[in-house]
Amino acid sequence: MYARILVPVDGSPSSNLGLEEAIKLAKDQGAELRLLHVLNDLVMMSPDSIGTNSGEIVEALRQSGDELLNAADTRARGAGLTATSTLLDEIGAPVGAAILRHAQQWGADLIVCGTHGRRGVRRLVLGSDAEYIVRHTRVPVLLRRHVDKPGRE
Repeated sequence: MYARILVPVDGSPSSNLGLEEAIKLAKDQGAELRLLHVLNDLVMMSPDSIGTNSGEIVEALRQSGDELLNAADTRARGAGLTATSTLLDEIGAPVGAAILRHAQQWGADLIVCGTHGRRGVRRLVLGSDAEYIVRHTRVPVLLRRHVDKPGRE
């Protein structure tokens, strides 16, 4: 049913749940798995980073993104899958929009995302890439919700 499954990864617990779900589906469907990490500019500047070269920060973000993709690839290989990985340098662009552009360019049949399931002010303040994806894509989306604290649903 699904031949090409795109899974955005950022190393968060919800993203890890999405990755696990995508791995199960890819195995079951015999699908191709694409791991995607998007660099963005949501880096909080600490007082210690004042005067730091922004090029160094971006390079550190790239290195961290590569490490996340390598870890996700290791998990996929551990399940007997071969995945491809893509690191998108979309600094300044919304993450959800970058994911959707890549899904369209790659020809994804399904996008599997982790989500925090936040509501109200927390969602407004923190935003929701998963919500953006669901609202703006024509590709089916599977959301894997992570509950921060048991009993808070």
